[in-house]
Amino acid sequence: MSFLNPDDCRVDDLSRLVLDATPPPTPLAAEQLRGVPIYDCAALRPRLAADPAFRHRLQAEWAEVFADGAGVLALRGAYADAGLLDAATALFRALIEAERKAGTGGGDHFAKPGANDRVWNALQKMCLRDPALFAAYYANGIIDLVSEAWLGPHYQMTAQVNCVNPGGAAQMAHRDYHLGFMSPQQAALFPAHVHTALSPMLTLQGAVAHVDMPLVSGPTLYLPHSQKYPNGYMAPGRPDFQAFFDQHHVQLPLAKGDAVFFNPALMHAAGHNRSADILRLANLLQVSSAFGRAMESVDRARMSLALYPALQDSIATGRLTRAQATLAIKCCAEGYAFPTNLDRDPPIGGLAPQSQQGLMNQALDEGWTPERFEAELHSRVSLREA
Repeated sequence: MSFLNPDDCRVDDLSRLVLDATPPPTPLAAEQLRGVPIYDCAALRPRLAADPAFRHRLQAEWAEVFADGAGVLALRGAYADAGLLDAATALFRALIEAERKAGTGGGDHFAKPGANDRVWNALQKMCLRDPALFAAYYANGIIDLVSEAWLGPHYQMTAQVNCVNPGGAAQMAHRDYHLGFMSPQQAALFPAHVHTALSPMLTLQGAVAHVDMPLVSGPTLYLPHSQKYPNGYMAPGRPDFQAFFDQHHVQLPLAKGDAVFFNPALMHAAGHNRSADILRLANLLQVSSAFGRAMESVDRARMSLALYPALQDSIATGRLTRAQATLAIKCCAEGYAFPTNLDRDPPIGGLAPQSQQGLMNQALDEGWTPERFEAELHSRVSLREA
């Protein structure tokens, strides 16, 4: 079928995919933890330097893990320089403290308020605060290798620092960006191939451990092979799926400098930090495909300001129905809430802020004047700027 239905979510279907999975071989992995391959970067680096062909062999294996295998892999010693990592950690903690004092930052898509400290757009903030440290930190061949394995060259890096404090509760099991930030009803509007192929292929999720993360500190929980479940974007929040996740997840303890990367369609959740004193700080990497862009640059805000009074007049004179006006808005205004500045434009009443299309439709429905629409639109545009 070309569309998926939230009512068709069956935990038995997920169970068969997860429990009966036969993963592809991972001969280059150093070990397996309950089916999740663990790679030793100290052993991989000399092989990568000595044999250019080894790069593609390793990337092919990783891509197969993300698509048809466990969906997640761990990279032991992805960052070998402890001093570099400590310097980055100090900068991240300084950002957290500065944002606490300013009353900005924080929040989480899938955790309760106060459970953690989150620095949105840590990539840009780090680069502007200490460009030399940024250069050293992101000049990491392993991070580049795994990013290209799934997305190819010219990928786009973004990052968010997350520090889960002692006592911080676990997240709800979920999938990630894009469809993972929608309600089941919103996700159901997208054709099945977007769920099973397109969206998961456009991003790669990762995390770099900046402190040792034993199990008591609540490192992330993963459900291997769950990325293969077609209805998975519509299952989070369902009690039976949550119970299955709780029973069958895998939790990966990490050492400082380790990294984990996974298919965004994999069901996962940050764990409960039951430690007394571990500030579980990770740099969350979201790597995006270079191809998630249109060919031409379009000033959609300027177009929307020109179109809005024309739509009002066309509806008032009967040249367009309200439904037809919505179709014109779809071709004019930005329909997606991201990218945005989550410090200033946080999700309200959902997992994503309001889009330009949503604002324009609201304005038409509520009869805003063109002047009010212009003021509101300019305000929203400024909120989205980095």
